[in-house]
Amino acid sequence: MLQLYTSGTTGNPKGAMLANRSLLSLRADYPAEQMPEWNRWGPHDVSLIAMPNFHISGSGWGLWTLQHGAKGVVVREFDPHQVLDLMTRHRITKIMMVPTAMRIVCDHPDAAGTDFSFLKYICYGGSAIPLDLLRQAISVFGCGFAQMYGMTETAGTIVGLPPEDHDPAGNQRMRGVGVPLPGVEVRIVDEGGNELPRGQVGEIVTRSGANMSGYFGNAAATAETIDREGWLRTGDAGSMDEDGYIYLADRMKDMIITGGENVYPAEVENALYSHPQVSDVAVIGVPDPKWGEAVKAIVVPAPGERPEPAELIAWARARIAGYKAPKSIDFRETLPRNPSGKILRRLLRDEYR
Repeated sequence: MLQLYTSGTTGNPKGAMLANRSLLSLRADYPAEQMPEWNRWGPHDVSLIAMPNFHISGSGWGLWTLQHGAKGVVVREFDPHQVLDLMTRHRITKIMMVPTAMRIVCDHPDAAGTDFSFLKYICYGGSAIPLDLLRQAISVFGCGFAQMYGMTETAGTIVGLPPEDHDPAGNQRMRGVGVPLPGVEVRIVDEGGNELPRGQVGEIVTRSGANMSGYFGNAAATAETIDREGWLRTGDAGSMDEDGYIYLADRMKDMIITGGENVYPAEVENALYSHPQVSDVAVIGVPDPKWGEAVKAIVVPAPGERPEPAELIAWARARIAGYKAPKSIDFRETLPRNPSGKILRRLLRDEYR
């Protein structure tokens, strides 16, 4: 039994109990030829385990490496110079990074002059990725990219967006997280657990052998998360198109309701990320006597830049619906993140209550 703790982005971390069945079933029960090519492993692969092992993106990636007899190189502590050095020294063929780490590596001065011809695939996930960052990474590394969607409670990846759906020019599918892996069921449901029609936003629920056994010492939270039929509530809002591709809106608990309209922070953040004077951004809902909640953006300016709030608001309004654009913008030097790089919006919300 492996017990990993959840990220705690919307509440206190909980210990997810992952039995061998959870960790290995999707690969043990399905032959390699049934897996998408980017998710196949062989003894000649060399994997860089660059994410922390207390997080499923690190430990899960490492276990996949071991399960298939591939060579694994562990990064003791994430450092972009060391990551680039290990990639070239060991001729890494596969690596997994969260978007924050990918940006740090892409921006490192050594990245532009490095030969990455040995690199087959970069898998990424853990949080939404701005399209401009994905384009930058495709340009820097020149390899195949695959998005991975999953969580601690699902023992890692259950949905993947394959390399063939990645286009530097952008396409609709790049806005999503992909299709379920073999052996994984995914549905989109309403508050009552009823399956919604294709294209409608609801909560993403999943069922597979990879699901956790439950939360350690927390039967109530387990019962709230996994129903009697084995469906696990992810807490993520999303939709599914006619081809079975899943589009992630945001965490259900992060959704903002302003004037009766639902606003998902990730959409607003992606609009602001594309502004050249923005380095980092988090969007939250703050109490408002007129709207109930008002959309607020907390922005980290790019080095040497001093963007005007009105300019950023106008930038957002030109790219998303007007009611989704921030009503106000604050600036700060850094944003609170957990050790795996996810923004802790709940801490920001607490500051404005």
